[in-house]
Amino acid sequence: MKSRIIKRSIVIAGHKTSVSLEDAFWQVLKDIALARAVTLSALVAAIDAQRQHGNLSSAIRLFVLDEVQARTVGRTGGPPGFSRHEARSAPPGAA
Repeated sequence: MKSRIIKRSIVIAGHKTSVSLEDAFWQVLKDIALARAVTLSALVAAIDAQRQHGNLSSAIRLFVLDEVQARTVGRTGGPPGFSRHEARSAPPGAA
């Protein structure tokens, strides 16, 4: 499956910038903004303001990943931050 990265322009904090994101990340980001009743620009501005390092595109991907993981915590059976990968890689009998 080929990833399709598209460069998009967005205005944050009064200036125009561009981010390069795969369609799937962009769509989930838009869904999160809609669910929070904020504009996409406001959500990206908040992500930008909170990032500590790295580029904005990476910060957005990590934000989306965190949001999706938070929504699926109940499905893993583990505490927040416990991923399915960790559940699969745990040694037999480990709890």
